[in-house]
Amino acid sequence: MKLKVLDLSRVLAGPVCTMVLGDLGADVIKVERPGEGDETRLWGPPFADDGESAYFRAINRNKLSIALDLSDPRERRVVLELIETCDVVLDNFLPGALDRLGLYVDELLAHHTGLIWCTISGFGATSRRPGYDFVVQAECGWMAITGEREGSPMKVGVALADVIAGKDAAIAILSAVVERASGSLPLSRRRINISLADSARAALVNVAQNVLVSGADAERWGNAHPNLVPYQLFDAADRPIVIAVGSDGQWRACAHALGLGELADDDALKTNAGRVAHRAKLTSAIADRVAEMAADHWIARLEGAGVPCGLVKTVAEALEGTNADARTGVPPSVPGTVRLAPPRLDEHGDAIRKLGWRAFER
Repeated sequence: MKLKVLDLSRVLAGPVCTMVLGDLGADVIKVERPGEGDETRLWGPPFADDGESAYFRAINRNKLSIALDLSDPRERRVVLELIETCDVVLDNFLPGALDRLGLYVDELLAHHTGLIWCTISGFGATSRRPGYDFVVQAECGWMAITGEREGSPMKVGVALADVIAGKDAAIAILSAVVERASGSLPLSRRRINISLADSARAALVNVAQNVLVSGADAERWGNAHPNLVPYQLFDAADRPIVIAVGSDGQWRACAHALGLGELADDDALKTNAGRVAHRAKLTSAIADRVAEMAADHWIARLEGAGVPCGLVKTVAEALEGTNADARTGVPPSVPGTVRLAPPRLDEHGDAIRKLGWRAFER
């Protein structure tokens, strides 16, 4: 069965969700506003030669596009006809907005007993606050733990709350699809609500648990780790590297690879708890040693000893050899395929109006 997904969302979290589903083989129709479409089409520079923004291209492959004015009854009828035979609808409208446009979700779910409807919001199904990643990062603890210890709170360099919420939505949708395939799916499972705030708080994982267990609030650790030492950035003679020791065995291998055997023999440093207690002494010694030689020298020695480590690469370096493409973006992170380039606004409007979901057969 090929999943049919109607995407009424825009910007980032929703389009990430439907791109993941499209990568996995779903047929996705993206409904956009006439004239301007998804606002991320204009979020640049950079823009490609055809005027499309890099931002839009990053998250909208494997979709067909149709521009519809949902306030127009004739245009809305096209959406309702698509819903008649689709499996999933995704939206990120504020509460009440779809009702005002004549799309009554509860009625549609009651009428189409196999339909799954997912709404992505910023702060929950009843909140009217716009869901902007930056605000969510601020309010959900991320900025308080990101940045240098004595510096200002800092956001993550990617709109990661949006990305995580989009992937959470894809997981929830696929779970409902599997449950539907095994029998009837109750209405409560067909109506899915995902919020950026819930996804962001859940993504605090061990940091949140540290607070719950200890009763002490989390702090910023810069490029260090609150629970593991050494697990941070060090400056080699030419460029920074990271060393990520996760076990006592790795620590012994790390110390010897760096030529710091005396630290490996130090009883006070043999356990992670001891290394955390003597963080400053240990990391200072490693920093002094790493600064003596180029990054490649240390990476070779550490990797040879089985110690997790890596260069701090630029984005351009990270994309080398990945088959990333200026038109279709970074290859799928799931076992999927790129079948369609990101669409131009209303590129498939005529075909969809005429053929509905059969437009994918063209």
